[in-house]
Amino acid sequence: MTVTAVRKDPEALTMTITAEFDTSPERVWKLWEDPRQLERWWGPPTYPATVDSHDLRPGGRVEYYMTGPEGDQPRGYWEIVEADAPHSLVFRDGFANDDGTPNAGLPVVTARVTIADLGSGRTRMSIESTFPSAEAMEQVLAMGMEDGLKQAVGQIDAILAEDPVASR
Repeated sequence: MTVTAVRKDPEALTMTITAEFDTSPERVWKLWEDPRQLERWWGPPTYPATVDSHDLRPGGRVEYYMTGPEGDQPRGYWEIVEADAPHSLVFRDGFANDDGTPNAGLPVVTARVTIADLGSGRTRMSIESTFPSAEAMEQVLAMGMEDGLKQAVGQIDAILAEDPVASR
């Protein structure tokens, strides 16, 4: 499995997941940049994602839904704050109503993705999620965010293995 660590810091209101891959930072960035690749891993295996719109520029928006095993389709969105290919991405990650509007009843989390070249063809990616409050952190973690994100990131190696030339 690609995930090397998950750290929760209730005092800092953060959860960070770290993963390492046998590929370049540019290839890892493509996993975020290409909506068809993003769909293949941005949901756990039992909740695959479908990306409706995808604009990774600052001020842009990504809209998606996940389809659950019972046919439910929870929606989400990202508001892009920063994008520095292939090194970092910062976005506000929110839940959406069926019509795509933000669901004000659920918290918005700020995600900071860092992609670092480790040398020798290896790359480390970390996703730090910052919660607006301890209650929000508890609520989202109780909804399965930690396991879901671990499972989602755990699918990346299979995507990279399909295209070994592009992985370097």
